[in-house]
Amino acid sequence: MTTETYRVLIAGKVHGAGVALLRQRPDIATDLVEAVTTEAYRPFLPNADAILIRTQPMKAAEIALAPKLKIVSRHGVGYDAIDVAALNARRIPLAIVGDVNSRAVAEHTLMLMLAAARRTVAHHIASTTGHWNERNRFDSTELDGKSLLVLGFGRIGRRVAELANAFGMVVSAFDPFVTAEQMAPIGVSYAPDMTNALATADYVAVHLPGGQGPVIGAAELARMKSSAIIVNAARGGIVDELALDSALRERRLRAAALDVLAEEPPAQEHPLLNNPFITVSPHNAGLTEECAMRMSIAAAQNILDAFDGRLDRKLIVNAESAGLTFSAAG
Repeated sequence: MTTETYRVLIAGKVHGAGVALLRQRPDIATDLVEAVTTEAYRPFLPNADAILIRTQPMKAAEIALAPKLKIVSRHGVGYDAIDVAALNARRIPLAIVGDVNSRAVAEHTLMLMLAAARRTVAHHIASTTGHWNERNRFDSTELDGKSLLVLGFGRIGRRVAELANAFGMVVSAFDPFVTAEQMAPIGVSYAPDMTNALATADYVAVHLPGGQGPVIGAAELARMKSSAIIVNAARGGIVDELALDSALRERRLRAAALDVLAEEPPAQEHPLLNNPFITVSPHNAGLTEECAMRMSIAAAQNILDAFDGRLDRKLIVNAESAGLTFSAAG
């Protein structure tokens, strides 16, 4: 009879393929907590050798409740909700899934851009509630020939630029870690200064890392054209939500579309939720059926690889800061 060696806490609903990958191992038992809250998964921490976690916060207090913890595997690539310093103190690796969601998030970004530009939600409501003549307001706009500023030129930002080029947009990008020579081959102009670039953009797509507070605040929004549209499919809080709400209501900005919010789910009284000039999706840019499967498998595989001593070092975000020296692939 096989003795259970490891217990894996799956915090949040993930695609069944990843769960199956873990459960096929006879030396692994799983605790599956589908609710995406810290309170829901906290009781399972004392027995957890590994945690596969969605978007819930995991602070030092939670990490302290898990004395057996050997790895935290993020179901995604962002980790601003996880206390990396607390993991470092115990030399616990934090792994991400790598490039499994860039195409899905990029597609979603273009969908949000089109939805905001064409006022898709408003026109759907009008069409289904007897207001067919809403079409005669002539209040939608096009992408073709317009300028797009991409903030952050990693995998997602690069793919957004490629898709935007296909729509006939004129694309520039701001990223202090990417050179003009790296952008040029895919037809993207290098923007050396974000503030100046904001002033000339018809569309802005935000793909910056989170955790540092608002990057686009009241001052940056004031630099933008009143006809501009901003899309954030990166991290909640990068765009100052109250400043954005004011800019939209005062018509200092044409429209906005967000896949992420600073607090998720948002309170029902959040002002952006009843702002007629914004489109919101529930942080699902990377949750297509295909991408959800890829992410769950990758996150589960990271746990298996960690147990087997062959976790890919390129996927460990704190390998250096935690002083990890265990055997790792790559």
